[in-house]
Amino acid sequence: MTALENTLVLGGARSGKSAFAEKLIVDSGLTRIYLATATAGDGEMQTRIARHRVQRGDDWTTVEEPLALVDALTRSVTHGHAVLVDCLTLWLSNLLLAERDPDIETRRLTRFLGVAKHPVVLVSNEVGLGLVPETPLGRQFRDAQGRLNQAVAACVPNVVFIAAGLPLWLKKSSLQEN
Repeated sequence: MTALENTLVLGGARSGKSAFAEKLIVDSGLTRIYLATATAGDGEMQTRIARHRVQRGDDWTTVEEPLALVDALTRSVTHGHAVLVDCLTLWLSNLLLAERDPDIETRRLTRFLGVAKHPVVLVSNEVGLGLVPETPLGRQFRDAQGRLNQAVAACVPNVVFIAAGLPLWLKKSSLQEN
């Protein structure tokens, strides 16, 4: 069992972010809650979600919430629990498609993380390392994702970047043993 604090796990697509985040929570020995932000809009996404559930196993309680992330966190974070939010990138996409203000929702999230009594591990894609998106919506998303990642990174004690399944700690508190 290791000490666990709020942690942001960043990386590119298929970099190993989710597996790393899940291991942080499993190693903590706390009760596991998986807060999923994905929506199963098509058959391929339904298959991905089902595969992730099987890979996690039955030791996780899954809460699905594509938009009201802070409300779901408020309900889920209780004594002896750790919550994995997977992922902030899909949450942000959902917010933009629902025409909700991502800056307001980001402020709500960072306020929550600042007072959370139990650990939250958040997974997010680093999307600013690639090509400039061709469309205005794509550029809006990329910029909002960068602001979201910066805001969350500023308010949590641990930030780790995953590349090729390997962790690079960008910010690490003295309590984090991994």
